[in-house]
Parts: sequence; C-alpha cells; structure tokens
Amino acid sequence: MALRPPRSLAGLTREARWNVLDYEILQQKAQTLGTLGRQVEQALAALRALDAEADEVDRDARRSALLDEAAERVWAFMIQRELCGLRHWEAVVRDYGIPREVLNRLGQVRPKTA
Repeated sequence: MALRPPRSLAGLTREARWNVLDYEILQQKAQTLGTLGRQVEQALAALRALDAEADEVDRDARRSALLDEAAERVWAFMIQRELCGLRHWEAVVRDYGIPREVLNRLGQVRPKTA
C-alpha cells in the first residue's frame, strides 16, 4: 500500500515537508514539557500542603505516597527535558524547589496499588 502526503503538502518539496513535520514534533515536545512542568508543580504543592498541616494519624503514609507521586512526576519531566535537548537539570531543581527526599526517589520502580 502506498502512502501519499496530504494534499496541503503535495506542492511542497520533500525537504519542506520534513520541515513541517519537524515543526510539529517540536511543538508536541514543548506542549508535553509544559504539561509535565505543571504536574510537577501540583505534586510539589500537595507535598508542601501536607507538610504545613497539623499532625495526623495517617500522615506518614500519605506523605510517602505524595513523595512517590512527586518523584514520578519529576522523573517524567526530566526525561522530557532531555528529549527536548535540555540536559542540565540543576536549575530546575533550584527553580521548582524540589526537595532532596523527592530527588532520592527518582527512577525507582514501585508497585502500583489498586
């Protein structure tokens, strides 16, 4: 089966079609990076909110779950940054205020609870 480019691209040269595709890929990478950045902010805000609350009976279990969630979000964000060619993450740690406890959990595989 032969594939044909969309009619909107039919008049473009092969190089121009690749440029359009490259642009779309870069746009998708940037959008994903922004989404993941917001998820990191939300996960860290939830962790900080719990730390600001008064003592609870179930606090340690909830905090551990929030640390795991934040680590998972930060890990995904770091991977997406690398895919975008952004290699240095020290500034991200500083700018987002990512705690050492979260960084220590990056990349750990944990079983999902049902």
